[in-house]
Amino acid sequence: MRPVLKVDGLRKEFGGLVAVKDVSFEIGEGEFVGLIGPNGCGKSTTFNCISGLLDQTAGSVEVFGHDVSMNRPDEIQKLGLTRTFQHTNLWRRMTVIENLMVPPRKQFGSGFAESIQALLRPHSSTAEEERLDKAYSVLDQLEVPHMAHNLTSELSGGQSKLVDIGRSMMGDPQLLLLDEPVAGVAGPLALKIFNNLRNIVDETGISVLIIEHNMDFILRQGVDRIIVMNEGEILMQGTPDEVRGNREVIEAYLGASGEPQEENE
Repeated sequence: MRPVLKVDGLRKEFGGLVAVKDVSFEIGEGEFVGLIGPNGCGKSTTFNCISGLLDQTAGSVEVFGHDVSMNRPDEIQKLGLTRTFQHTNLWRRMTVIENLMVPPRKQFGSGFAESIQALLRPHSSTAEEERLDKAYSVLDQLEVPHMAHNLTSELSGGQSKLVDIGRSMMGDPQLLLLDEPVAGVAGPLALKIFNNLRNIVDETGISVLIIEHNMDFILRQGVDRIIVMNEGEILMQGTPDEVRGNREVIEAYLGASGEPQEENE
């Protein structure tokens, strides 16, 4: 299994604070991997360095064999990596299908006029019709075709997360980084989101790396492997069963209450 993502010795410092300490891991082609750890352990900072939003202090990041350590986010995205954020940023005055139609890479002509024409006349070309078909297909994959013509301002938080995932899929990513896609989402919808992601990985062969704070939840969601971070470092990597039985991981999650955290239940 060839690595689609290789992180080697990644380190990020903010002044005197070391947020990520020499983190190394790989994601294989067609893998569904969870990145977990307590709040503030460096998960999102790691994502920001991988996707080019932050410059790392040391170490390297390779995406599909390309060293992207010094690349801009748009350059990394062109290689096939797409990411979402914990807080969605949808166009609230547009419908779900309109939100999905905007993001695809290489969507418009080279000029401003072509971009405006494509937005105002979505059926003006065969390419636009194909993108519309793809948008409906993505909604089918996510099992929400009935939401196509709803304004995103009318959606619940969980439904907004689904639309955000849908937008990320419109760019035909081969590697998808999802930052807590079920944070604050009610249990049944959170389960649906994970089931849909599992099916997408199995059907398309894309790779998914997903941040999740709730250890108990992700251990039951069919990921292939889990990377555990704590205090900016990799604590361990392994299968869900291996993580579940690791004493260090359990201790990292116990906290003051003495019980594992169980959000989104």
